[in-house]
Amino acid sequence: MGTPNETPGSGADRVADRATAGKGAIGIDWAAIVAAINSIGTAISNTIGPALQQINGALGTLNGLMSSLQAFFINIVYPQAAINRAQGLAGAIQGLYTQSQAISRVNVASATLANPQQLEQLLLSRNPMNVPTVTTNYQTLYQTVAGSAERLTADPGLDRHERCAAQAAMKRAIAIDAIADTEMQAADRINTELGQAAPGTAPMIEAEAAAWLVRANAYTQSALGDAMRLRAVTLANSGSQLKFNASNGAQIRQNAMDSLK
Repeated sequence: MGTPNETPGSGADRVADRATAGKGAIGIDWAAIVAAINSIGTAISNTIGPALQQINGALGTLNGLMSSLQAFFINIVYPQAAINRAQGLAGAIQGLYTQSQAISRVNVASATLANPQQLEQLLLSRNPMNVPTVTTNYQTLYQTVAGSAERLTADPGLDRHERCAAQAAMKRAIAIDAIADTEMQAADRINTELGQAAPGTAPMIEAEAAAWLVRANAYTQSALGDAMRLRAVTLANSGSQLKFNASNGAQIRQNAMDSLK
């Protein structure tokens, strides 16, 4: 306890001094903390810093390579001027397709009588749904196969074969016209897609166009086969007609010789 002579303020000062002394006893070592932070900064600068610089340099090199590659594709592989020319060519070919389609539909009908007109309309209809009605109209126009007393050749079976082949060729012609229309539509679609295609998708469209070309060649070969069969029947009929004429000539000669006896 204090003496009677102590002033009230002197006790408060002693309490403050004791508090300050207590803080000094449990205080933080700021110097050690600063030294540790400096050590961490030095480690980052000496170890991680060079690695980051190397990574930055590698990224710069990679960026340069990507820029060079992009410039190569833009200027050499897919130049914009060439793409514009290809798109212009697709537009020009589209015009040619339109002209070809218009030419293929020029009216070539020339029959004037009723029965020939009906058959001609069927043959030029380009509608495969009309194929079953060809036989009826063919028989109406050409009648049925001639009997043995009316036939024009020595082989009635060949007469029937020729007329059957003629009907088959007419039916096939209608189907081929319909196939040609479908091919024109496919070509028009492919050409439209090529005009709008990106460089990466153009090869896929080209592959589809090549597949359609193979189909078109197959249809052409089929039509050629029908033409060859019809021609073969015609030649066979011509040969039979020659034999028939030769037989008739020999008979007429024999009759003439018999009349002179």
